[in-house]
Amino acid sequence: MRKLENRELIRPSTEEFKQLSKIPLVVVLDNIRSSHNVGSVFRTSDALLIEKIYLCGITSVPPDKEIRKTALGAENTVLWEFNASTLEVISTLKSQGYTIIAVEQVENSITLPDFHPPKGSKLALVFGNEVKGVQQEAVDLCDLTLEIPQYGTKHSFNISVSVGIVLWDLFNKIKDK
Repeated sequence: MRKLENRELIRPSTEEFKQLSKIPLVVVLDNIRSSHNVGSVFRTSDALLIEKIYLCGITSVPPDKEIRKTALGAENTVLWEFNASTLEVISTLKSQGYTIIAVEQVENSITLPDFHPPKGSKLALVFGNEVKGVQQEAVDLCDLTLEIPQYGTKHSFNISVSVGIVLWDLFNKIKDK
């Protein structure tokens, strides 16, 4: 085996990427403290053709050197919007026909492997603060909640890891429909 060099990887330009068809999924970041986590979400969203990222509350926004450090330019390819209110974003997305899903540990959550989005559905995934998670008022507005099964002594993944797991899973479930 030989590792491929960057020049051998077929990648679209920024302009070509913006023209690509995206999957009907948006990410809502609810008060994320770490700019590195935000940058990682941009990078993962670029890789999986996510429609848009909403940066809410205290979540940092581009241009930010910490975001740029981990996003590696994805902050220039993935559409994003800032809104101080996560609740306002959720209400707007609901009115646009999105199913709003909090990724959080709550009563009666659906485990990620058991969730199969209906064909043609538009999904908005809400990810919460590194310490407090998705604020309860936002959870109250959601249509459902997803939980990533975990089996160790810790009860949470880093936000950027959670985003990667959930987006990868849903990308694979959606792209084949």
